Amino acid sequence: MECPPDGIDIFREDRSQQMERSSQDSILLSLARAGLSPLDSTRAATDTGSACTVQVAVPKEYNIRRHYETHQEKYNDYTGQRAVKASYVIAWEIAKASKHFSEGEFVRTCMIKAAELVCPENRQALANISLSRPTVTERVEELSSDLHSQLKEKIKSFVAFSIALDESTDVTDTAQLAIFIRGVDAALNVTEEFVSVVPMTDTTTANDVFVSLVGALDNLEVDWSRAVSVATDGAPSMVGRKAGVVVKLREKVREANPDQVFWNFHCILHQEALCSKSLKMEHVMSVVFATVNFIRARGLNHRQFDAFLFENDIHHGLPYHADVRWLSRGAVLKRFYKLRNEIAEFMQAKGKPVEELDDPEWTRDLAFLVDITEHLNVLNVTMQGRNKLVTEYYDSVRAFQIKLALWKAQLSQRNAAHFPCLKSLHVNHQSMDKYASLLSGLMGEFSNRFTVFTELEKDFSLFRSHFTTDASEVPEGMQMELIDLQCCARLKDTHASVGIESFYQSLPPEYPIITAFADGSKKQQDTMEETEEGEKRQEY
Repeated sequence: MECPPDGIDIFREDRSQQMERSSQDSILLSLARAGLSPLDSTRAATDTGSACTVQVAVPKEYNIRRHYETHQEKYNDYTGQRAVKASYVIAWEIAKASKHFSEGEFVRTCMIKAAELVCPENRQALANISLSRPTVTERVEELSSDLHSQLKEKIKSFVAFSIALDESTDVTDTAQLAIFIRGVDAALNVTEEFVSVVPMTDTTTANDVFVSLVGALDNLEVDWSRAVSVATDGAPSMVGRKAGVVVKLREKVREANPDQVFWNFHCILHQEALCSKSLKMEHVMSVVFATVNFIRARGLNHRQFDAFLFENDIHHGLPYHADVRWLSRGAVLKRFYKLRNEIAEFMQAKGKPVEELDDPEWTRDLAFLVDITEHLNVLNVTMQGRNKLVTEYYDSVRAFQIKLALWKAQLSQRNAAHFPCLKSLHVNHQSMDKYASLLSGLMGEFSNRFTVFTELEKDFSLFRSHFTTDASEVPEGMQMELIDLQCCARLKDTHASVGIESFYQSLPPEYPIITAFADGSKKQQDTMEETEEGEKRQEY
């Protein structure tokens, strides 16, 4: 049973209306199964008063539904309905918070206790809300089924969609395949949704992943001729040139639409994390991690170190590091550098001296690594979040590449202005040249890993700034529309006052080619972001 994520409101339907509809349907179905009409049920509860005086001849689901819709106002005050609706709402909140379904009873008990003190006259109304574990389970299943139906219906309106995949292993050593979909309709409204997490209990070959992916999307009845891109985590089974998932997926799309151009992206955040590993400063990282593990992995050492820091009026210790949690690397390095004197003293007292902390050259390497990792983490955080355009990712990566070039030039000139930890130490010329060389290698790694951005640079530029693009540089079929657009003062004002997405949505029908181009650009946007969301969910 999967719990829908918080971002489910992309379907533009008011959640309270959906809850009300779901609860109403549930009541009708339960009455039909029991062979009762609404009149029978209200007569059975004469203590609360009769809700309707009309008898349903045949208690079939259709008759009950028609009767209910005809006399809906009479049932709005029916206490049982409000209790059922409350049960759905609370079950929805339990599911969103990833709480155990059995906690429904605890919630119900708390409400009753609070009612006894605040509003005793309403105690029975709250006691009537069914929140047993089976009930909460049933409510969540029904909500999940309804959301699945909504997504299936929404997908029918897609003119193009992209897919994001992330395969990772959970704490039970079971491979879990997270699948996301992002589509755009004819009105350029973007829908991004989590599809499923598919457990892969056996092998995780490219064919296994492909079969699981196709099965999950076929269940939603997607039109494969409208698939335009896929984003993966870059694993060999995903991007293998001969039999990878991407190759198989491209073949499937071309079977449905031979003229379709199908793009393959590597998760941007994952690539950025891989770029950071190209610095090859293991002589620093190995010492840092070994020392941190010695302190944190043993309870006695951890308590004694925290007590030692408290005596020195330091209230923040050392965090743990895990490779899958990329930002933790920067946090560990930063705290280690700030506490390096206290760590050296503590390790000396433990009979495990860290000789590298007495080496000025090693300390300078640590300072440089702290600074550059902090810059990389800032880039990582900047690119996180939902509802971003791929052009925004491109801008962030491009800006960082320019910064790298500046930092390299400054370090070559013995200027560490943007490396505060390194600047605080005495650094010789030879070390500066070494750090400039490391930045040069990092620049090359970024250029190699983000070559797809170079291929799409012209499209990105046109997508962002139609009003500054030279008409002679765009396809001939678009040139006349582009000139008309650039000469329209009203649209120019609109472009300046709203975001890119809203601007394209407001384009009149006189610009069909530009609208189609925007559709083609938007259908590539943020596929990488979906993979990022999947990786962050599977981290915890």
